[in-house]
Amino acid sequence: MNPNEEYVNVPRKGKGLRGLIIGLVVFVLVVVVFANSLVITHQNEYTVVKQFGAVVRVMDQPGPSFKIPFVQTTQTIPNTLMLYDLAVSDVITSDKKSMIADCFVTWRVTDPYRFIESLSASITNAEYRIDAVVYNSLKTTISSMTQEAVISGRDGRLAEAILANCDNTFDQYGIDITAVETKTLDMPTENKEAVYERMISEREKIAAEYTANGAYEAQKTRNNADKEVDILLSESEAEATVIRAEGDAQYMNILADAYDTPEKAAFYSFMISLDAARESLAGGNKTLILDEDSPLASLFYGQQTVVGE
Repeated sequence: MNPNEEYVNVPRKGKGLRGLIIGLVVFVLVVVVFANSLVITHQNEYTVVKQFGAVVRVMDQPGPSFKIPFVQTTQTIPNTLMLYDLAVSDVITSDKKSMIADCFVTWRVTDPYRFIESLSASITNAEYRIDAVVYNSLKTTISSMTQEAVISGRDGRLAEAILANCDNTFDQYGIDITAVETKTLDMPTENKEAVYERMISEREKIAAEYTANGAYEAQKTRNNADKEVDILLSESEAEATVIRAEGDAQYMNILADAYDTPEKAAFYSFMISLDAARESLAGGNKTLILDEDSPLASLFYGQQTVVGE
């Protein structure tokens, strides 16, 4: 082998290796620059792009985007509904009754620019503000209501009042309170028994009033019914008296016609005697015994005499 040829090949291998190393370094740099400039925004989050600490833009739609590498930085902020649980606290109603309230708040970031400027994009800072504002609203709302109104307001009216008392306080922080709900709203243990007894007494009083009103209405109805019955009986009695009077008048007219002449009077007496005899002969006994002085016998005797003549 020619020594000169071997001496010439050595520098060629070194040049190729340097080229490979440079290419690899360039590739790595390109990958690093591309990775540093690529921004991926995920679902339910904001991506904030900053340059020297100042917000350049905010991406609220999921997908890839780009930034200036090594100059601009990114920060993510949740874009979803979050929950904050307030500490259990004692509150006083307008009628000076103590109650224990345990509430939670649902909230979300609506303006990332204000959220960053006012709270430094810190969830902890946001929860601190929420705790202070909602707690003050809770105390103010309950202190303006009686204990009975607070208990009856657990159907949603109390939560609405607490939320309304917050006004637009959270707009300056770029967040929105969607709901304030009470997990527990109860009386201290030492007060429960007295409150329960008072509630029972009030319910019994209401029940007694209903019973008294019902008894009064029932008696009123009975009195009206008795009055109507008396009126109907009076009217019926009056009509019966009129009918009896008319019947008596007709009876007297019949008697007057029957006794109009001696012959009619005798015949009428004879028929009455026969009717009396027929009633006496009712049943199995067919024998009629009369005394001579009996008016009935005298009628028969008189009739026989008339027939014999």
